[in-house]
This record gives sequence, structure tokens and C-alpha cells, in this order.
Amino acid sequence: MSNSPSDEQIRNSKFEIGREPQQKPHWPVPPRLLHCGAMEMFFSEFAGSLGGPKNPLYVLHDRLKAEGTKVVDLVRGNVNEHGIVYPPEILKDIWNGATESARIYRPDSLGQRAAREAIARYYGSLNLPADHIVVTPGTSVSYWYCFKLLAEQGDEILCPQPSYPLFDYIARLCGVELKHYRLLESGGWAIDFEHLESQITSGTRAIILISPHNPTGMVADSRQLEKLAEIAARNSLPIISDEVFSEFLFDLNEFPRAAATEAPLVFTLNGFSKLFALPGMKIGWMAISGEPFLVRKALSALELISDTFLPVNEIAQFAVPEIFQRGQEFLKRYVRWVGQCRSQAVDGLKGIPFVQPRGGFYITVPIRTDEERAAASLLEEEGILVHPGYFYDIAPDHLVMTFIDDPAALRGHFEKIAKVCAQ
Repeated sequence: MSNSPSDEQIRNSKFEIGREPQQKPHWPVPPRLLHCGAMEMFFSEFAGSLGGPKNPLYVLHDRLKAEGTKVVDLVRGNVNEHGIVYPPEILKDIWNGATESARIYRPDSLGQRAAREAIARYYGSLNLPADHIVVTPGTSVSYWYCFKLLAEQGDEILCPQPSYPLFDYIARLCGVELKHYRLLESGGWAIDFEHLESQITSGTRAIILISPHNPTGMVADSRQLEKLAEIAARNSLPIISDEVFSEFLFDLNEFPRAAATEAPLVFTLNGFSKLFALPGMKIGWMAISGEPFLVRKALSALELISDTFLPVNEIAQFAVPEIFQRGQEFLKRYVRWVGQCRSQAVDGLKGIPFVQPRGGFYITVPIRTDEERAAASLLEEEGILVHPGYFYDIAPDHLVMTFIDDPAALRGHFEKIAKVCAQ
């Protein structure tokens, strides 16, 4: 889980141009020096390595759309497109007040204190001080901060597998390497701790935890979190805990948090994109907890990183307390709606063996046939867009999809998906 990648990343990422690793394009001149008429223009090797041919699934998708075919997009998971929006009349009133508060520009490197205090209150019994919160323009930037804080060029970050294309882009921008630890489908997508420990080397700098996990819907329970904290402490590693789907839980009474363990250092990531269906507001945060000395050291560096850019919209920051306070009824309705979507999807998949998601917006389903062919067949014959599992480093064949759609239509969509999965 975590933030959705852009359409351009989705269509051209290394996960979508075939099963072979992406190859660097062939340049007629060295990639860092391109001719433009009489000019020579310098580009980085990194810039030269980006892009690639569009995946055949999206070539088909674009052709069908151009022909006027209605496509049910079970990939994006954007609730705004289905009428789930923070109440506009409340938001307008909040925005007007925040605009007045931000009239005189007085930035705070960690984020406006009123915003950080509201975020700290959100964590309740964890008793996180406002001074341990760093406001960011979204979870993707929070990851970038963490990678730059914790790793040098060529160092390693452990990431769960199934993975997510966004991490590769951020890792490449930071010059760090991603190594993967397995989630076991046979165990409900639980963490394979033996494999995780085998992946730790002298170059490992952090462990990413995504719970609820995108795209499997796994929610790490307290036992898993305690084991993860023990491994982190024994190897002197911080945990980056991505909790952006934490409000969307199924058949669970409470949400276990890594910050509640004895881990030496935890960066808890979240934001308004999923929490209040406000992706365009670009408000995210990091809550830092653990050993006091390590927390102070991390915050000192993060304050300088954030102060270098001051990237968070000031009006949006001043809106944070009221967004929390006045958005609770909306959040309850929103959570119920997501639960209805999930129920319809699960009902549509009856008879198909798969791990039911415990949280989040996504389902991962094993299939008995070639996943690329199955995804293309669903798109061409039923007008339903899903992803093959290899986009997320899942093997063997799986289909990955969101259940965010019109609840009245979802069961029918997933019955069609079930037929393909059973073939």
C-alpha cells in the first residue's frame, strides 16, 4: 500500500513492460550528452534510464477507450471518483478559516504546531508529543525523507513482497537498493520472519512495514509486530510503518501499531489522502517514536531536511485540526461504504480460494491460468481492468484489483473475475 502511483508510472513502470527486467534504452550517443540541432544538452544517466514501451495491457486499454468502450477500472482505488468526498460545505468553511490563519507567512520546519498537535491527538493512547510529528506533502515524500535520513548511496532498505511500483521510483531517486522479504500467502500473507532475517546484511538500513498491506489486505497482528520489533532491535534497524489504510479494517476490533512495540525507532506514516479522501490536499506526516536519543537525532536531521524545502502548503496545514474535528461523521460513513464494497467483492468471489483482505482497498487472487492473458481477456471481453500479479512481484499467477467501485455493481464485476480465476 501505500500512495497510488501516477498513471505514467503505472503504464510505463518496470512492472508493466514484460517479465524481463527493464533494459536501458539504446542511445545513439552517450546518455548524458544529447544533441539538439547545433546544441549539446547534458542529461543524467538516471534520466536516460527512465521510461520504456507501454505495456500491452495498457495498449489494449487505450484502444478500447478510444473506441468508446466503457472500462470498469479496478486498479486506481480513487474513492473521489465514486462520490466519496469530504463534505464540500464543511471543507469550504474550514478552508476560509485556514486562509485567514495563514495570511502572514510564518513557516515551521516540522509543520505548523496546530497541525502537529491535532495529529498527535489522533494517536491517542500512544501519547506521542507534537514535537515528534513532521508534516509532509504526502506519504510518498515521507518515504523520501526516511530513505535520505537513514541510507547512503547503495545501502539497502527491506520492503515486503508483494511490493509496489512506487517504492522502486523513490529508491532510485534516493540511490538506495530495495531488498524484499516475503509475505506468505499460505499464512494469510503473514510476514515470513525466517526469510526477512536472511535478507538482512551489513548494508541494511531499515525495514518497511505496510499494514494494512497494499495489495494483499494483510494486517499485521500484535504477535507479528512484537517479532518484527525484536528483530529490529537485535539488528539496530528502524521500522518505517506505513499505516495509510489503518481506518479501513474488516472483522478487527482494533488496529495494532508498530509504535506500540519496543522497537528502537519507528517512523509511522499516514496522511489525509486515504484517511479523509483528500488526496489533493497533499497533507501527510511522520510520527517518530522509540528510544529518546534516536528520536532526537532523527528529528534534528528531519527538521533540516524539511526546512530546506518547506514543501507543505501553509493553508492546508492550518486546516488540519478542523479537518479532524469536523470530519468524524464523514469518516464513519466512508468506512461503512468501503466495508460494503469489500463485502460485495468477497461475495462475488465465492467458490474461489483466496485470502480475504483484513484491511485496505485491495484484493489479490490466485488464478490457474496465465495472469497476463487473464487480465487481457477480462479487459477485452468484460471491460474490466485488473492487474497481473507480476506488477507487484507476486508469483506464481495472480490477479490484483481494488474493490473501490459502485457497491451495487461490484458483485457482478467480481463474479466475472471469479469465472476467469476458476478456468
